[in-house]
Amino acid sequence: MADTSVSYTCPNCGAPLSYLPGTDHITCEYCGTTLETKTVEELFAKAQERAAAAEREQEEKWETAEAGEDWSEEERASLQVFHCSSCGAELVTDANTMATECCYCGNPTMLPARFDGALKPDEIIPFQKTKKDAVAALKAFYEGKTLLPAAFRKGNRVEAVQQMYVPYWLFDAKVRAEATFRAEEEEEYNDDDEVVTRTKIYECYRAGKMTFERIPVDGSVKMDDTFMESIEPFDYKQLEPFTPAYLTGALADRYDVDAEAAVSRADERIADSAVELLQDTVEGYDSVTIQGEPTIHKKKGAVTYAMAPVWILTTRYENTPYMFLMNGQTGKIAGSLPYDNVKSYIYMGVSSLIALPICYFLIDFVSEEEELLSTDGVSMTIVFIGALICAVLCGYGVRKYLIDQMSNVHPAADATAYLKEGSFKLTDEDDTYLYTHTTRYSKAKSKRDD
Repeated sequence: MADTSVSYTCPNCGAPLSYLPGTDHITCEYCGTTLETKTVEELFAKAQERAAAAEREQEEKWETAEAGEDWSEEERASLQVFHCSSCGAELVTDANTMATECCYCGNPTMLPARFDGALKPDEIIPFQKTKKDAVAALKAFYEGKTLLPAAFRKGNRVEAVQQMYVPYWLFDAKVRAEATFRAEEEEEYNDDDEVVTRTKIYECYRAGKMTFERIPVDGSVKMDDTFMESIEPFDYKQLEPFTPAYLTGALADRYDVDAEAAVSRADERIADSAVELLQDTVEGYDSVTIQGEPTIHKKKGAVTYAMAPVWILTTRYENTPYMFLMNGQTGKIAGSLPYDNVKSYIYMGVSSLIALPICYFLIDFVSEEEELLSTDGVSMTIVFIGALICAVLCGYGVRKYLIDQMSNVHPAADATAYLKEGSFKLTDEDDTYLYTHTTRYSKAKSKRDD
């Protein structure tokens, strides 16, 4: 049977080859032979061609009535069988896997047929972080997590660590944006027995231009977009021209979200960034909020297809799997940890008890200074109830903060990290006074005034 896959093996000793993160070459870990990535690519180019041809022939055979009548088109597209060219074992992969590892002999294996009908990546960011770095980063991620269950910390073991190249679309754009904001100036003063708040309302128009470079959008359906955005940014200074040699020893997916489908996410991030940049120029007011929808004029820019390095770590607690992703270049890790719910309420209760006397003192002090309440028993009860509510809210805030610390998986709100340095220019601004809104409330007389 003709080989339908290509294993990158050392031409000297036959051992599997793997790209070592942080280097510009491939080294055999067994005999020490060092090869340039270009040499490896040329060495196995013909083998890839033969493997791709063999796979096409195999697929044609599957389409015959005898061999394929029980398989649907969807099934043939989602699961396919390849043979390891090193040990001959069958490898079952999904339709988008371009590189994998033989689970029997450990050989890094390329699947050239998977490149058919798909675009070749323009660039790739090689791995800079090793498996050891990934495990160490996960352990460091546990540190300082107050609500982490003790059993998880003591008995937790990493079940799997896999390096993977994830497809990305990188978008460049020159943008002109316009937005209108509502701004407010507040002034408060005492007028006899009243407290008066005067609020001036303004309409502020801003327009500006800016340039974004290489906004990343994940091109794989299997990878959660929120997870992928949580391990940004990547350092594009280390982008290299793509060569399949970098994929040795790692899983690699081809894109199943095309560039056109990824545009909407890039546009969302551009719009959010443009509004933030324009709003930052509305200065000198007590509050600023956007009015209506911004107008975004975007010139078409370059789109690059790239592969980015990601370490995938899996662990388990109480029969529930927990997945963590680490940026294979920068080492930034993202994931969600389990938390001890009982412990969270204990911290909430303790925090509320600590906050209660402080809240009581502050509310009582303010009410006396502003002459809002009298000093009778009813007023003191009101102060205590107010302090109790305030203390409980403080305790709840502490609990929520501690729970939030257990996860750092959040969508990227904008694309500010990819704004070209010095490119933002304010092109138009206009602040217009609209009207003044005045509110008044009476002061309550205290016993000191009687």
